[in-house]
Order: sequence, then C-alpha cells, then structure tokens
Amino acid sequence: MKIGIFTDSFKPYTSGVVTSICTFREELENLGHQIYIFAPSYPGYSENEYGVYRYYSVPSPTNPDYTLAIPIFPGMNSLLKRLDLDIIHVHSPFTMGRVGLHYARRYDTPIVFTYHTLYDQYVHYVPVAQDLARDVTIKYSKNFCNQCDHIVVPSREVESILTELNIKTPRSVIPTGVPIEKFNQGDRQWLREHYDIPEKNRILLFVGRLTKEKNLDFLLDAFKEIHRQTPDTSLVITAQGPMEGELKQHALRLGLDLKQDVIFTGALPFDTLVNVYYSADLFVFSSVTETQGLVLIEAMAAGIPVVAVRAYGVQDMVDDGVNGYLTPCSIPEFSQAVCKLLEDDKTYQKFSRNALLKADSLSSHNMARKLEELYLQLDIRNGRRRLRMKDLIGWFGS
Repeated sequence: MKIGIFTDSFKPYTSGVVTSICTFREELENLGHQIYIFAPSYPGYSENEYGVYRYYSVPSPTNPDYTLAIPIFPGMNSLLKRLDLDIIHVHSPFTMGRVGLHYARRYDTPIVFTYHTLYDQYVHYVPVAQDLARDVTIKYSKNFCNQCDHIVVPSREVESILTELNIKTPRSVIPTGVPIEKFNQGDRQWLREHYDIPEKNRILLFVGRLTKEKNLDFLLDAFKEIHRQTPDTSLVITAQGPMEGELKQHALRLGLDLKQDVIFTGALPFDTLVNVYYSADLFVFSSVTETQGLVLIEAMAAGIPVVAVRAYGVQDMVDDGVNGYLTPCSIPEFSQAVCKLLEDDKTYQKFSRNALLKADSLSSHNMARKLEELYLQLDIRNGRRRLRMKDLIGWFGS
C-alpha cells in the first residue's frame, strides 16, 4: 500500500509523536508498504530521506525548537496524483492534519487520525482566556475527529475520553510499539562512565520533553524527599526543552547538586538512549497529560520497573503492583513508592521480569501488524465504495 503521513512535527524535533511516526514507518516499510511523509521544515536541518516532503515553516512563538508549517506546497496536486495514495494518516487536527483531510476528500482517499495528545490540556501555552481556549480546542478536535474515517488512540483511557465527547467516528486502540530487538542488550555502566555518578548510587531516570505538562517541578520536589530518605540516589533527566534552565535553577534551590544528585544529559540519539535505560535502576514518571507514555514501555524493554503518577495513558502502560507502582500526584506517596521499591529486592526483581513481558506484548512489529490490518480494511471498503460509484455512474449513463 501507499500511505501518506501528514504531521505537524517530525525530525529533528523530538517527541512521542515523532517517535511514533518513525517507529511505525520503519515497521510498515519492513512489511512492504511505501510511506510518504509530509511535514514542516526546520531551519538549518537537511536530510536525504526518500519519501519525505517538507512544507515551508516558521518558528513557533512558544517553543523555539518547534516550527509551524505554512500549508502551501507548489505542485502538491500533481505530486499526489503521481503517488496515488491508498491511505492518508494524519497525526494532528491542526495545520498538516487539515491539509491531509483536504486531499483525502479531494481524492476520495480514506483518512485515519491518531489522537496522540489531549489538546485541551495544553492551553497553558495560550497567554490569555485559557478557559475559552480549552472549550474551543475541545470543539475543534471533536469536529475534526467526526470528519475522519477512523481514529487510532494509543490507550483505552483516551478511547473513553472520545466516547464521553460523543465522537461518532470508529476507533481502534493501537499503542505505539517498541522495537524490542533494539533493546536486546545495553551498557549498564554507560551513565556512570560519562557522568559523575557514584558507583554506590541507585539511578532514577526520566526521559521526555522538558515542558510544563511533564510536571517536572513535582518530580524534583519528590526526588528531594527520596534523596533525604535514601541518600545514595541520583536522578538523571534525559531530554531537552524550553524549561531546562528553569528546572536546573529549581534543583539548585532545593539544595541538589547538578553533577551527582540531578544530572541533565540533554537529548541523546536512540542508540545511546538504550544504554541510558540499561544504566538506570528505576524509571520515574510524573506527567499527568500523557495519552500513552511511550518512554514507559521503552524503560520496561530494558527491564526497568516504573513508578509513575496515575494519569490518562499511563494506566494502560503500567500495571500497578505488577511491573511498577502508580501513585496519586502526591509527593509523600510518590517518594514512598520509589523508596519502597528500591529497598525491596524481591519485589524489584519480580517487577523487572514482568516489565520485560509487558514490553514484549507491545512490540512495534505487533502494533504495526494491527495498524496494517486497519489500513487494509479501510482500503477494501474504499475500493467497494469507488466501485459502487462507478456502477452508479454507468447506470445513469446507460
């Protein structure tokens, strides 16, 4: 099949959406499908990837790492006629999602939308009238969903939210899988070899964008308490984002050292990130706005148990008391769960084994097979629809 991906974010930007697109793209190409990606350009970034088409873009006023596509692409009609796409899959209801919807309707192509983000929970980026912005965002997202042929959601919690919004479009729960084969082995000493982490310290790890919605002030506050109870611990934060400087200052105000207590590594390439996961003892996650939390499964693929705040998306990934602990957004309860797991080796080993099993059940190959099945069903139905229209035209013409 020929599949067109329309997205508002793509490499070199790093996010769960970008990871999802790249992971599914690789697996679907391995299954024999042709993938074409339509995405914003980024200043100073060049690539030599076949099948990637870049729209002119401008920097986002709220996030300097992010760009906003200008929905004009000279020759797009001719390009899409030549590509003759079987499916259009959009990953945002905004600029590039609208572009994808436009061409899906023009060429009578089935359109799938992955509902990656709880968009109404990001209105803190709007400087004024946030309640109004939240209502408008919900209505806009609902309208977009009802214009699509099928919606993919990464968790059952998100599916239930769409049900509450009375969205009529059929839905499938298909999380982004993890390329298990890339986690077969890793260097368990990588972090200690590259940073000033004492050998005796247990390493807590967070991976994700350094943005407000990740609730990282809470994580630092909780780590202060964890460090008080269990001094031989270090927190490693692997990511980049607009809040990095602010979070470093917050750690210093808490009396935490930025070399041995809290270590900010910045963004790292995926091969290195595998070693970071293997170097850690526990994955800690404080976000309350996730639709899936792909990094949770990546951590489990390295055999790392998880302690996370109970939130949408996270509950589908972490089985409380099986491969980790889920807690309320409470510093005492979160820190207590971390310390309990670090001190109980028997439970820790059981959770570690169960984490590997959970990750294996969500392998990227298995998830890509589910998405492929959905595409094929939509393509078959669309073929029948086109055939019926052709017969109808022929009947009226006779």
